[in-house]
Amino acid sequence: MVLKKKKEIQVDAFVLDHQQLEKLQRFSKAEEQNLASLLLHCAQLSNGIQQIQCIKQIMPLVKKMDQNSACDPMVKACLDILGETYFALGVKNPLKKVLASSLNGLPEQFMTLAIQSFVCCLREELKTTDIYLYRKVLDNLASCMEDFSLGTMTLNVLSSVLILQFLQKSLLDIQEENRQNHGNRIVQTQLMHDLLIAIKVSMMLVQKLQENIQGSFWKHHESFVWQSMCSLLKSSANFLMDATLLQTVQTTSGLAVILFTKAMYEPIEELPSLVSDLLLGSMKHAGVPAWFVSNCGTLCTEELPDSVLLFLCHGALAMLEWKNGSMGENGEKLLLDIVSVLLSLSSELKESSTATSLSRILAIWTSSALAALISGSPNLKIKLNGNSDIIGKLLEYIYTHWEHPLDAVRHQTKLVFRNLLQIHRTTITGSNEKSDPFFARLTKRLLSLEWHVKGKYASLGCLVECVGTENILQLDRTIPGQILDVMNDQSLAPYASDLLETMFTNHKGHFTLSFQESTWIDQWHDIWVSPLLVILCEGNHDQATYIIDYYLPKLLRYSPDSLSYMIRILQASADANLGSCSTRGALGALMACLRTARAHGHLELSNIMSNGLVSTEYIKQGLVHQHNQVCIDALGLLCETHRSTEIVSTEEMELIQFFIMYNLNSQSPSVRQQICSLLRKLFCRIQESSQVLYKLEQNKTKQELLGNSSKRHPLGILQQYKDFMSSVCDRLFEALFPGSSHPTRFSALSILGSIAEIFSVPKGQAQVSQLDQEIDSTRVRTLIQCFASTFEEVKVLAFELLMKLHDVAFNLQDSENLDLLFQAAMDLSTSTKPYDCVTASYLLNFLVHHKGLEHICLGKYVEHKPWMDENTSVSTVEKNTLAVIKLLLVNVEEEIFHAKKSLLQAAASFPIYGRVHCITGALQQLPFNNLTLVAEWKEMVARLILMSYKLSAVVSPVVQSSSPEGLIPMDSDSESAGRLQMILHEIQPQDTNDYFLQAKILKEHCKAESEKLADHRPVENICTEMRGKERQTCDVTAQMVLVCCWRSMKEVSLLLGTLCKLLPSQAASEPSDGLITVEQVKHIGDYFKHHLLQSRHRGAFELAYAGFVQLTEMLSRCNSESLRKMPEQWLSCVLEEIKSCDPSSTLCATRRSAGIPFYIQALLASEPKKGKTDLLKMTMKELISLAAPLNESSSVIPQVHALNILRALFRDTRLGENIMPYVADGIQAAILGFMSPVWAVRNSSTLLFSALITRIFGVKRGKDENSKKNRMTGREFFSRFPSLYPFLLKQLEVVTSTLNSEAEELKIHPSLFLLLLILGRLYPSPMDGTYSALSMAPFVPFIIRCGHSPVYRSREMSGRALVPFVMVNEVPHTVLSLLEGLPDSTSPCIRQNNIHGTLLQVFHLLQSYLESKQLVSSDFQQGLGDIITCIGTKLWLAKRPNPCLVTRAAYLDVLVMLSTHLGKFQKQGMQLFGFWEEMNGVISDSELVSGIPYSSAIPGLIQYLQSITKLVLSVLSVTAGPDIQSSSSPVAKKIAKPSLSIAHLLRCEFHEVRLLALEAILLWLKQINSKQIAEGGGSVLCLLIDLEGTFLTMALKEKNLQCFCKVLEILYNMDLRNVLPKTECSIKMNPNELLTWSLNIVDISNSTEIQSIALKFASKLVIHLLQNHQQISEVVLKKWVQLIVYFCGDEQQTEMLLAAAEVLKSVTTFLLINEKLILGLSDTLAVWKCVVLLLQNEDLVVRDAAAEVIQVAQSEKKISKGTEFALRIVNAPMALDLAFGILCELLQQWGEIRAGVPILLEWLLGDSDLKRDSETSAPEEDDYLFDKGEVNFWGEKLTHVRQLSKHLLQLISMTHLTLPDHGELNRLSRIALDQAQLVEHLLRALRPTPEFSKTAEFTRLAIQKERISVCLKILNLLKSDDTCKNENLEK
Repeated sequence: MVLKKKKEIQVDAFVLDHQQLEKLQRFSKAEEQNLASLLLHCAQLSNGIQQIQCIKQIMPLVKKMDQNSACDPMVKACLDILGETYFALGVKNPLKKVLASSLNGLPEQFMTLAIQSFVCCLREELKTTDIYLYRKVLDNLASCMEDFSLGTMTLNVLSSVLILQFLQKSLLDIQEENRQNHGNRIVQTQLMHDLLIAIKVSMMLVQKLQENIQGSFWKHHESFVWQSMCSLLKSSANFLMDATLLQTVQTTSGLAVILFTKAMYEPIEELPSLVSDLLLGSMKHAGVPAWFVSNCGTLCTEELPDSVLLFLCHGALAMLEWKNGSMGENGEKLLLDIVSVLLSLSSELKESSTATSLSRILAIWTSSALAALISGSPNLKIKLNGNSDIIGKLLEYIYTHWEHPLDAVRHQTKLVFRNLLQIHRTTITGSNEKSDPFFARLTKRLLSLEWHVKGKYASLGCLVECVGTENILQLDRTIPGQILDVMNDQSLAPYASDLLETMFTNHKGHFTLSFQESTWIDQWHDIWVSPLLVILCEGNHDQATYIIDYYLPKLLRYSPDSLSYMIRILQASADANLGSCSTRGALGALMACLRTARAHGHLELSNIMSNGLVSTEYIKQGLVHQHNQVCIDALGLLCETHRSTEIVSTEEMELIQFFIMYNLNSQSPSVRQQICSLLRKLFCRIQESSQVLYKLEQNKTKQELLGNSSKRHPLGILQQYKDFMSSVCDRLFEALFPGSSHPTRFSALSILGSIAEIFSVPKGQAQVSQLDQEIDSTRVRTLIQCFASTFEEVKVLAFELLMKLHDVAFNLQDSENLDLLFQAAMDLSTSTKPYDCVTASYLLNFLVHHKGLEHICLGKYVEHKPWMDENTSVSTVEKNTLAVIKLLLVNVEEEIFHAKKSLLQAAASFPIYGRVHCITGALQQLPFNNLTLVAEWKEMVARLILMSYKLSAVVSPVVQSSSPEGLIPMDSDSESAGRLQMILHEIQPQDTNDYFLQAKILKEHCKAESEKLADHRPVENICTEMRGKERQTCDVTAQMVLVCCWRSMKEVSLLLGTLCKLLPSQAASEPSDGLITVEQVKHIGDYFKHHLLQSRHRGAFELAYAGFVQLTEMLSRCNSESLRKMPEQWLSCVLEEIKSCDPSSTLCATRRSAGIPFYIQALLASEPKKGKTDLLKMTMKELISLAAPLNESSSVIPQVHALNILRALFRDTRLGENIMPYVADGIQAAILGFMSPVWAVRNSSTLLFSALITRIFGVKRGKDENSKKNRMTGREFFSRFPSLYPFLLKQLEVVTSTLNSEAEELKIHPSLFLLLLILGRLYPSPMDGTYSALSMAPFVPFIIRCGHSPVYRSREMSGRALVPFVMVNEVPHTVLSLLEGLPDSTSPCIRQNNIHGTLLQVFHLLQSYLESKQLVSSDFQQGLGDIITCIGTKLWLAKRPNPCLVTRAAYLDVLVMLSTHLGKFQKQGMQLFGFWEEMNGVISDSELVSGIPYSSAIPGLIQYLQSITKLVLSVLSVTAGPDIQSSSSPVAKKIAKPSLSIAHLLRCEFHEVRLLALEAILLWLKQINSKQIAEGGGSVLCLLIDLEGTFLTMALKEKNLQCFCKVLEILYNMDLRNVLPKTECSIKMNPNELLTWSLNIVDISNSTEIQSIALKFASKLVIHLLQNHQQISEVVLKKWVQLIVYFCGDEQQTEMLLAAAEVLKSVTTFLLINEKLILGLSDTLAVWKCVVLLLQNEDLVVRDAAAEVIQVAQSEKKISKGTEFALRIVNAPMALDLAFGILCELLQQWGEIRAGVPILLEWLLGDSDLKRDSETSAPEEDDYLFDKGEVNFWGEKLTHVRQLSKHLLQLISMTHLTLPDHGELNRLSRIALDQAQLVEHLLRALRPTPEFSKTAEFTRLAIQKERISVCLKILNLLKSDDTCKNENLEK
């Protein structure tokens, strides 16, 4: 169900002048309706839509007239008026079309009259001389030719000469006017569009001429028509050559030139060769007619520009007749010439607009070629066959452009490909398409591409249409699965789903044709539906989401029957597989399928419910599922329907209420957005269906119709709607309780906002819900309190909601309250907390809507002006805003005056920026287009601008100093004070006290821990203190001063930016219309320029930029010539200043050029995108020449600036594709800059390089450095940036030439790294054909040589960079040649660097080879065999003869990779015993066996040991396998006895070796525990036999923390039944002592990781011992419970919290929900409290883990109680509710209600000490400037209070519990009553409106107040009546 806004159609009514009306009145008759009276009535209507109805009545009336009335003067008069009206109406007015279609039906007898009227009108039109009215005449001529028979006849009667002359004149006039208006973009754009229409109309007319005038009598050269035609042809040729015109005008001119030539040329057969000559530039004047040369001379003589050639090709393709071979052989030659011209252009034209045109024209060419082929000669068929040169080159074009960044180019490329396939099919008609070699080769190539290539999908889709899905599946059956795997990437999902759709549609078609019975449907389901279900149940989150969004709807739309198949399968497993927090499970998949089916109209919810497809319980479980997406799908199932008026059932309403209870508090923004949008759909449905029901109720007669659609009575349903909406609103307002989290508030306010919007309807229409009726004064206060939220989005939502309800809101607030709010806003506007002024701004913006604001609040501050009251036309908002701004301005001016005296005082007591922020906020909500008090506003704007400049002057010295961040010294030595003195001298601030004149030195301050600022003359003056109004003393820190200054600058910039927008865009001749003058705008521009180029503080210039952008965007649109030219002047000035590198220049060369890039960015981004972007071109040219200077001597600073600015421009997304042509130059500048001797240049070059890599390859989405995502094929890269091909090759050559010199000196070339970075991002494509000159092969030898670099990282890079350049099938050959290049042990000169580089390259190549998809082919086996043989010949490198440990390790890494691979894929028949024997040889030769003679300081030793250990482990796991163990051959028996055991590795002295061994063991254990190893393959088990003792001993002796942690984890994962028997003999401990030891580890360890695993091990021991009835001492159990409680503390790290959750889950069944109280009541409840705490943790992972405790408890309950459905996999809010419910049930079950209830009441009351809290919170307020107090992201104290009290009350009422004389209860009562008094006292002590001034404290007290009242309520219930009386008496 998509919500569409209804469009209002605007129709402007026509008006007749006085004469016309008189004429009609003369003829009209009052008694009967005739034509004149009808027209008169029509003209008097003011509504265009009513006029349309009226005009439609004309024809029926005319048709009733008799034959003779044609002579009636009335008819003539009416037709005249209709004609005049027709030509007067605008072209876009619907009336014009209606009138034309009516007149098309005019009876024959009136035709002549009508034509006369029209001819007469059109003659008048053609006499127009005003250039700006030409457009109207042209539009009228065009509309006469479009589907309007009367218009066409008019044109035929009127002489063509007149029209042609008018067109000829208009073309020349418009062109001349355009030339005169050069630079005025707005006028020029309008003229260009007029020109375009003129060319189009002349083309339409010439086409009509050809059709209507038979013969060629007009072709003699004296005739007027001929001369006009010549003139039109000449103009068109000029426009085509004029590059200053818009591209669309040039394109159309290209069409016109060909069309006019075609009309005039004789003999027509010669035309194609003329066009061919034009395109190929081989024009010979001899055979060409003189008229053509004289009119199109420019086209004949010069070499034509590329764009002109392009447009001529387009013209030829579009205007010549390609079908049925009418142009003969010349035509075929032209067709082939055009494509060769287009293909040669494709390498030249790189600009985005021309590249798009080219791709479109190529697509047109393929369509034309298809048309020509059908009747073409055999020769043409040969030339266009799939194997021909032309098609080959076109395929090259496709492969290069199918991943082009422009959508349009990609789309056209797909069309070209589809047409090419059709062309090939046409050329081979008759032979078998399926077995055609061209298609077979293409399919194989496409399938061998990686799936991340987007072009693959569309192309395969086109191929499927040709060869069929079945043929492709025969090549590879796994394709559907592969495509579904790709869908976890959103950028690929749409492509993948389209391809799947094409494939399954085609496949089903194939099946229906091939098989008669319907047995094939199961096979089809297996291929296309079953894999989808697996992914929906178990796949990762993104993949499942994208499949549901993109693939599922397509599948259901095409095959609705598959739905029942899906539901059947999912239902069967839904109960068993409910999913988890990371997978959806069958239930989630079922919800998703049902949601999609219902939303697309394949299912009704009533059917789903009644057929038992899914029960309400399942939907409930879905609505509170732990997996967010399952919740959303379940909600979507209820909210989304195909019909927007479907009635909402009672079940749906109940389920929605249930959902809202538990899901408002979602931390994920996307989930909140989805919840709000789905509920919005539901409310729309309620609104629309209620309107239907109201209508039904009104028309009782139609009651029968409703008979079957609803059993319920309309009034009943409407009442239910009302109750439902009312209860939803109650719940949402409740959710805004004190301390509710940000997500809850956001959700509640968003939903309330959509209710207010959807149910706000025109008066008089009944409504089921009106929010203003749900509002009372407390709710208004709640909404206003939301302004105090620290999250701006909450403020925005609350403000918007109050605006929708502001009438009601103000009526419910008394004037005293408004006065307090106004006072609060004024106080907040000068708060030192930056976020307070935002609150103030929202409060003021809300209050200005109140009519009585002036009398109530402003009276105190502003003297009242009587004229304000008299002028009633002034709106309340305008009047109030003016007064508020005036008040704020007066305050600001006074504060600026004080700030000039002391900036410190200002920063500490009244930072000015808050006031300015409020002024900007107030201005932004004013309706500027209709203000009444213009004079007052003008004065106000002038004062505001002046104030801005003054404020800026005070604070700018700080932000413009060279070190703005630390202007108050934080040092304690005199030297830094001296440095500070220099800074102060430099900025000379406007500050009259001595603060800025003398630097201060810091002294130790004995009392305060924080260091205070001190003055170094009088020691007594310890602090720079400021006493503000009613404030404690506060320190002014550097941060405060800086924040005050840069925020002031920010607010000034935004204010000035807002003021700029007041300049009226269409500045009339009177500049007085605007509130701001042109002069003022120029001054503001200069202000911005000054600050952007001078500020040093990032905050200041970034925000000045925000204001400046507003200014530049306004300038580019404005009409004033001087303003429009300003950006250009500013740009050239700043570029000049950068170039000049004048020593006196104040431009900042550090800080990445500070504001300069921003300044230039703003100027360029405001330039219109559609134009020629001249400023961008000019700037880029300048910058590139500065960034890569030719001579070394030039200054460095301009180069640094240029590099920094280029970086900013390449990063700016607004410049889009326009900046791509400069990328290649940018890369060259960056690489050359990297070689500069100056650090600043190298630094800026690196930054630019990084920006360019992102610009070319896209933003990096994943963490994997080497993923295939951000890469492109070499062909695509070099065809987009051709100049980089020779450049990179040359650079590589230079770099590698330094590496192979025989001398051993160390030469490192700086740019090697950058080159390898780029090259590593390219990869070869199997599509690389023979046509491309840009082959990747030349790079390979250079990259291989880079592996010899002396720098380790460069060798590593070259290893990675080589992989992309070697095709998969070339890998074995390359690897062999690399291995053969390695030296033998006897070689005289062995260079270890070279060996290392080569081995790394071998390693990476092999890795990519083994991961490739081609594992099955025999070539692969053969290649692998060769590699293994060759590796054997160089084994000496892995053994002792090789002295270098690093290269030994590198060789071992290669062996480990091969060994692991061969172990996984042991092929039948591949007897690799020899290989394993060699591996054993390498191991037994290693130092691990013989002992390690080195110390760890030897380079590469650790690396070597790790590699050899990996090899040992790999070989062990393989040789332990059944193949070798059970083999009878002697070699196998030898291999089966390993030369090293696991125990040996565990005893090694190097912890790296032990760690690797332990990690491997842990992995094997986990595999055994998760049953991943099949029964037969118990191979690894034999390696672990009898190791328990070793691990226990290691646990006691291991010193290395990582190893110790792993040992504990292994013990935790082992079966305790095997471990505990060994404790006595291994470590002399009994199980109880082992438990005590592990609990001590938790106590004493500093590592959270060790603490966590030790606690888990201890807990496993506890449960094991208790279950086996072994005694554990009380003390140990207590200690264990205390540790769990400690782990669940507030401030603990996530790792510990998760460990606690895991422990709690493991003890749930045995200790928490056991029928017997094993731990005793208080300890059991303490552990339960841990569960409750974890369920309220801020961290989602922790909450999810804790919810699993409830899952276990609920599952146990379901098993023990029988088959009823229980909610199990639930989110935290639901889990918390269930937890309290389970706890209350358990208290009954244990019979411990009396003892348990008081403990739960204590939980309810909380343990906060209010006095202490209120004392500690006070002094902190000013400590941290940006500290927003407790920011609440999730936990809500009152939620859990409300849930617990709900369950307690239920428990008390069920068990009728009373506890009259319970001592514990009396104690609780006393505490609660004392606290209640204290809270009241503290609340009274707060200032008025504490929710704004002391938000945190007020919230804390409000929460405690509710806790206490709930607790007292329950206590009173528990006591019997008389005790209550006694209590009250005592009180």
